[in-house]
Amino acid sequence: MKGQRVFRRLTFDEVCAWLARRPDALLLDARDAASYAHDGWPGAVRLTPGNQDALLLRTGRQRPVLIYCYKGNASQVWAQMFADFGFTDVCDLVGGHRAWVAGVDGSNPSGKVLAPELATWLTLEGFIGTQARGAHGNTPLMTAAWRGASAVVEQLLASGVALDTVNDDGNNALWFACVNGNPRLVTRLAAAGVPIDHANATGATCLMYAASSGKADVVRVLLGLGADPALRSQDDFTAIDMAANVDCLQLLRQS
Repeated sequence: MKGQRVFRRLTFDEVCAWLARRPDALLLDARDAASYAHDGWPGAVRLTPGNQDALLLRTGRQRPVLIYCYKGNASQVWAQMFADFGFTDVCDLVGGHRAWVAGVDGSNPSGKVLAPELATWLTLEGFIGTQARGAHGNTPLMTAAWRGASAVVEQLLASGVALDTVNDDGNNALWFACVNGNPRLVTRLAAAGVPIDHANATGATCLMYAASSGKADVVRVLLGLGADPALRSQDDFTAIDMAANVDCLQLLRQS
């Protein structure tokens, strides 16, 4: 209709970029209370007939608004209401929350359906998509490795996440597995193809980190996987120069 205020429909391919450009966006979950409590997006507010007036009246109309429901039907009605009320940047999610759970977006490169457990974990950790970025540029795979969440790591690997991604400090997922100190997780990520001799922004490798942290079990595993002990950091130190204890020193001398 001529003169009618409109809202924009976002696919999941588009929503991550939209949110990244609008960190102050108001996220509204138009589902029932139990669904909202179970797997609502981090920071989202549940939208109901009981609070719609307060949200319409107390929210600045220049503030971006994104609404999602179950399948992307009810969200259109809500989005039109906000647009009609004068909000200038209103969007809803095509396919709704189910589209997110099904992984039908560009963040799931294999095109496989995401396991409900993985979708819930991503949401609780504040990630919208398997390739999303969190604090310090950390990805879901990095975060799962850091937490030692082996089951989540397996699900992320199965979803086809990139293995050579690094965060703002230049660290990859294998580095975070080393920080966690789980030798099996280190082995799994290296076997999956995460680069073992990758150097971060300071030129430090996973082997250097493990040696400097005194994590002999991790040093042993990395050496067994073929990590290069001769590599040097930007300060011209090798892993053996950084060894924090006798166990690490002996392992590196024997390599």
